[in-house]
Amino acid sequence: MPFKLTILGSGSSAGTPVVGCDCSTCLSTNPKNNRTRCSSIIHLNDGRNILIDTGPDLRMQSLRESLTRVDAVLFTHHHADHCHGIDDLRAFCQINKIQIPLYGSEYVMGQLSQKFGYAMVDPKGFWEIPVLKPHSVDRPFELFGQTITPIPLYHGKSLINGYRIGNMAYLTDVSSIPDNSMQLLDGLEVLLLDCLRFRPHHTHFSYDESIAAAAKINAASTYLIHMTHEMEYEELQKKLPEGIYAGYDGLKLSIN
Repeated sequence: MPFKLTILGSGSSAGTPVVGCDCSTCLSTNPKNNRTRCSSIIHLNDGRNILIDTGPDLRMQSLRESLTRVDAVLFTHHHADHCHGIDDLRAFCQINKIQIPLYGSEYVMGQLSQKFGYAMVDPKGFWEIPVLKPHSVDRPFELFGQTITPIPLYHGKSLINGYRIGNMAYLTDVSSIPDNSMQLLDGLEVLLLDCLRFRPHHTHFSYDESIAAAAKINAASTYLIHMTHEMEYEELQKKLPEGIYAGYDGLKLSIN
């Protein structure tokens, strides 16, 4: 089923501008160099929304994009820049009077339940806290008419999840893609792919690694995400091969 996607945040854990930095990217007046922490949201045709990760900028991202619904959340992993905005889900629980289901690996759901146990509760008509329900997933599942396929990835030595939804895949915080996971990425229309910086990093794709992975996966269009302030938007865009683009906060895509 077709859907739309908005990149809520395209930045790394520090965001851009970086506090205290006076590099050209951090001082840039180009809004595409303003990167909040990495997250995206899928807009279904029936009005429901599936959020990918709850970064610490979720409130600001929601205000910027006029979001009033989050109906489910897919978590890639439990690092702070991908989950510490979870408390901001309470606004969507309050507005829509719903418990929001969370999906991720068994380990990640356990970590979130340990960190944010106060929010993992059944609805009681009290909406002043997030009302959330964790679900462990390790194989394809159906959600609101979409097939969601977890894609196992390595983030350094940690095994985390990317996700394939229809002909779109979202792979953040990845340093290597197992062969079995590559087989799940055939025939993509849109790929969102980790590209931290130009220099190598032990837990993320660098530029050369990201470009090589994009060529191997061969999606019709690839958008780079989770970028540090080393990646100035215009300079990066000029450097990229055909079919690969620099993502930016607020970018909207249609997936058939």
